[in-house]
Amino acid sequence: MNRPNSAVPAPNPVSEVSAPRIMTVHKDGAPCYDIVYSLDLSELTRAIVNSEFSKKRLCIITDTNVISLWGEQVMRALKPLAEDANASGKEPMIYAIPAGEENKTLGNVQEIYRFLIENHFDRQSCLIALGGGVVGDMTGYTAATYLRGIDFIQVPTTLLAQADSSIGGKTGVDFDGYKNMVGAFYMPKLVFADAEFLKTLDERQFSSGFAEIMKHGLIRDKEYYFWLLEHRDGIMARDTKILTDMLIRSNEIKRDVVEKDPYEKGERMLLNFGHTVGHAIEKASDFTMTHGECVCLGCAAAAFLSLQRGYLSEQAYEQIRDGFLPFGLKITTAIPDPEKILRLTRSDKKVASGKLRFILLKDIGEAFIDTSVTDEEILSAIKAVTDPAV
Repeated sequence: MNRPNSAVPAPNPVSEVSAPRIMTVHKDGAPCYDIVYSLDLSELTRAIVNSEFSKKRLCIITDTNVISLWGEQVMRALKPLAEDANASGKEPMIYAIPAGEENKTLGNVQEIYRFLIENHFDRQSCLIALGGGVVGDMTGYTAATYLRGIDFIQVPTTLLAQADSSIGGKTGVDFDGYKNMVGAFYMPKLVFADAEFLKTLDERQFSSGFAEIMKHGLIRDKEYYFWLLEHRDGIMARDTKILTDMLIRSNEIKRDVVEKDPYEKGERMLLNFGHTVGHAIEKASDFTMTHGECVCLGCAAAAFLSLQRGYLSEQAYEQIRDGFLPFGLKITTAIPDPEKILRLTRSDKKVASGKLRFILLKDIGEAFIDTSVTDEEILSAIKAVTDPAV
């Protein structure tokens, strides 16, 4: 398993996508799983056939939206495996959870458990998460806890999931409306990223994924950040070659951070840039706003706080704030109760020993962790993304 050759530096021309491209994620210095980039679903079958879990019984976990778009095609791609399994009574199955963040609950995980038990899936089984971040998180958590742990594969179908949530082994569900309060670190056995999936997203969901894409550039790679802006037209036209190059670089940034800190004890917290305020806005909106829309607002708020601290110049702040706009994201929203958003930040997972670990920027591409941010500063940042006219 080989790493790609520095995975698409920003100034290089867009490469052709024909044969699959592979990036390996390591844990404790050893290969852990591959991310396979392809525009051909048959490559998913080939990757499974060539893997250690080729003989395992498969169960696709998806949602009620994705099953109508891609369920049949993925099942058809797995037909060669199904033919082998039929002889032993281990044919693949598919199960759809209700679509939507509001369904990312322990109750729905219990329903998946019930389906697996009733259909006799055992420790030699493997789950396939086919969908966005909600499906991926729930399937990963189910795999981590069913029979004390079974294998799972990520097949992300949204930009947000391909860029971020399918990479790094974070799994979980929301509890009482609080994001990802119950979960586990549990690595997939394979991630299969196909930019063709992104063509079925509506404009809002497609744009939503860019909050995480831009976040990666903002925290680690200034050159990549400006590459995104330069390739805006191709990205928004959903050119699969450009999207694949973009995903590889974004995933490489996250991989490098996760490999150094797989359990979020230090540097991995940088990936939470924009999420402290973003998660609070998401809960306050009763999840009527998408995760990406809220993270975008959180990034703008964190950039404002960095400006107020004197870390960012006015020019850099305006570039960061306005950089989201070409990708269909809003940098202000109606927040009727900023104090409520502030209170919700105190329930965030990033609070440790009473101190909120806030991610700030010294410049584009230079993020750091700060534990000295005050409530007054956070409130001013929340108000900076508030537009009463929205």
